[in-house]
Amino acid sequence: MRKRVWAAIVFAALAGTTVFWAPWASSAPSSNTSACGTTYAPVLDPANFVAAVDNPYFPLPVGRKLVYSGVKDGQTQTDTVTVTDQKRVILGIQTTVVNDVATHDGTVLERTFDDYAQDGQGNVWYLGEDTTHFLPNGRADTSGSFVAGVDGAQPGIIMEATPRIADAYRQECYAGQAEDTAWVVGTSGSVRVPYGMVRNVLTTLEATQIEPGAYDQKTYGPGVGILTEQSLTGPNEFAQLVSVSG
Repeated sequence: MRKRVWAAIVFAALAGTTVFWAPWASSAPSSNTSACGTTYAPVLDPANFVAAVDNPYFPLPVGRKLVYSGVKDGQTQTDTVTVTDQKRVILGIQTTVVNDVATHDGTVLERTFDDYAQDGQGNVWYLGEDTTHFLPNGRADTSGSFVAGVDGAQPGIIMEATPRIADAYRQECYAGQAEDTAWVVGTSGSVRVPYGMVRNVLTTLEATQIEPGAYDQKTYGPGVGILTEQSLTGPNEFAQLVSVSG
């Protein structure tokens, strides 16, 4: 969040470019401070960030609500993503807080607050995640949470200003907790979801050092954001956009 046939097709097509999407390959993390490797240490200038997140493939207007339906962990799931008016300052940068609530038959499975900010060039940065997964035994799991600049965690890019095929980027970096990497594999085509037909979509693949061999595919629509998420390996998990408001 795994259709093996899709993975085989994509990997064959990218056989000559896989070097671009494995920035962790040169480092073997042993602590939070070394997880990103010595060559990954982005320096962000707060003065270079803008107030609004309006990247075409990842717009976050305050009040927008996106609803997704799908399957995860073997059960149906509904995700409601809301762009709040809350702000949080991380590394001196004012971020937009996005609330994501996952439910199954009305029961909350997971609640997450994500922190995003856009730089002056149009790249959208991911600077923090406060996530709580509610377990059946009544306990709560907060693994995956991070704040850039705390305990060695580093920020990452969630969406480039100008995505190009074979581009690769870290989305987050916190050893053993949040280590997602994405790379661009498509910049055209159409996707039909319950929300409707969307053209000129962007397609990315994602991997994480925490789960070697696990790959996911995402599609993004201009003016909308994420349209679909699909696992490419392991159990079949997916989400698709149902509605957008605000």
